Amino acid sequence: MLDICDTMLGTIIGTEEEIILVSLNVDLSNMQNLINMYVIMEDDDTKVIGEIIDIKNNIAHVNLLGEFIDEKFVFGVIHRPSFKASVKLVSKERIPLILGIDRYKENKHLYLGTSAIYDGVKISVDINDFFSNHFAIFGSTGSGKSCSVARIIQNLFEKENSIPYKASFFLFDAYGEYHNAFSKLHEKVPEINFKSYTTNVNDKEHETLKIPLWLLGLDDIALLLETDSSSQLPIIEKALKLVTIFGREEELVLKHKNDIIARAILDILSSGKPSSQIRDQIFSVLTHYNTKELNLETPVFQPGYTRPLKQCLLIDATGKIREMELLTSFIESFTSTNLELNLPDGTFKYTLTDLQTAFDFALISEGVLKSDKVYDEFNVLKVRLHSLVNSDYSKYFEYDEFITREEYIRNLLTATDGRKVQMVNFNINYIDDRLAKTITKIYSKMLFDYSKESKRRSTLPFHIILEEAHRYVQNDNDINLLGYNIFERITKEGRKYGVFLGLISQRPSELSETSLSQCSNFLIFKMLHPTDIKYIKEMVPNITSEIVKKLKILQPGTCVAFGNAFKIPSIVKLSMPSPAPSSESPDISGIWFVDKK
Repeated sequence: MLDICDTMLGTIIGTEEEIILVSLNVDLSNMQNLINMYVIMEDDDTKVIGEIIDIKNNIAHVNLLGEFIDEKFVFGVIHRPSFKASVKLVSKERIPLILGIDRYKENKHLYLGTSAIYDGVKISVDINDFFSNHFAIFGSTGSGKSCSVARIIQNLFEKENSIPYKASFFLFDAYGEYHNAFSKLHEKVPEINFKSYTTNVNDKEHETLKIPLWLLGLDDIALLLETDSSSQLPIIEKALKLVTIFGREEELVLKHKNDIIARAILDILSSGKPSSQIRDQIFSVLTHYNTKELNLETPVFQPGYTRPLKQCLLIDATGKIREMELLTSFIESFTSTNLELNLPDGTFKYTLTDLQTAFDFALISEGVLKSDKVYDEFNVLKVRLHSLVNSDYSKYFEYDEFITREEYIRNLLTATDGRKVQMVNFNINYIDDRLAKTITKIYSKMLFDYSKESKRRSTLPFHIILEEAHRYVQNDNDINLLGYNIFERITKEGRKYGVFLGLISQRPSELSETSLSQCSNFLIFKMLHPTDIKYIKEMVPNITSEIVKKLKILQPGTCVAFGNAFKIPSIVKLSMPSPAPSSESPDISGIWFVDKK
């Protein structure tokens, strides 16, 4: 092939918006393919850089990219080249000035891969420009997303002369495929540690994911119970306030339970409803909610004889409850001065069973038993909590020892030998998408709140990476329910607190628009679905039609990279990670076929 870097390609004959039209005067059959190659259009005082995006009828269409100013590439064009400008290919020696960085620094830059257009040209990014912003990695199944994520992080941790010792990555692994890629990091770099948690409760080799229930707030519990209306929040809040009592001393619990039951019964007695309905409702309350001191068999003393409470509910011939006055007076004796209750502050331990008990009493404390409609709305939360308590999922909230939020996060980031952990992997492959979404939100909120309240803000950055992010980072009802979506809050506010999201997805069109719009760096692998391609074009900042065209023809492991960390959109080929994640497709022919005997 003819090297024509110093040869005039042709003459500028016109412009169409940001496209320069160049009439070629070289023999195209005697040279390499010019598509996607960079040209320099040089006048007396300007050096404009463009990319050849098409050639028709021997006319090259050159998309303007930037300028060389004092031998540094600057994105954006102020001065267009004149018709007399010389047009040449950019020499391979100068390509790194456009695609990568001026001079590689071990602890400042991260090697990504090589140029897919210029053989052997390495592409690196400034670590601050990439990791101090939210980023997104998109691609269809089989395009190389998982391998590329693993390769990038391996590149970061396997630097020759520097170690990112204070890095903190939290990877939510949708398929359990990244353990293989990162579990050997410590063997390659002894200072780097990997920690893995699994949702497989039968896995004896790895630690089960467990979240201390008392570290969850009102919003977390609302998400856990799949609350769908803000009107349901008060009953959750009441239950959480009651758990501060029910999770502690028995005598105080008994006194408060009696008070709640008594007040519920007094409300029924004074409701003015028919006597038969009053009797049935009191029977229902004391059947489902009772204590050793206050139940249907509790003796009611009266001068001359004693009888169980249930006999005081008998209706006489006139249709009245005969002992209404006596019963009211007796029940009033169980009421006490209201204790001031606050929401749990994470300073004491309680269990799902404690919360379930508190929830039962919150229902009658709020008087919801008096309205079937209101009771049905709140009872669905009670049923969901009951289902959680009696399912295998309850194990994820059974934490043996009391621990504070700060201690819990420190434990996540501490290896068995006491050294710092840089990569925490949560294998959420064994739970359904609903709980997986809730768990990712709980952890993300916990990390965000921890960083937000830290006195030394941004001194310990957290990077939360979500595989199959479209399952979790969605346009949820959280905004209407809680007033915010934690992922959207992190993408809008997390940067100043040192909390960053990495969104990995094959269906970007299903992602939260707000979260996606806040991402600053993108690695986009082969995309085929027209809805996703259209969505990327509309939602991703600074994406051009030329980038969109390239997405359909990329090879596996090759992506279009652009954003704050890149001078211009670049086609990057990433090498295979070693070891690779467990994301390979099954060998169908190897499984199916056997040799004939």
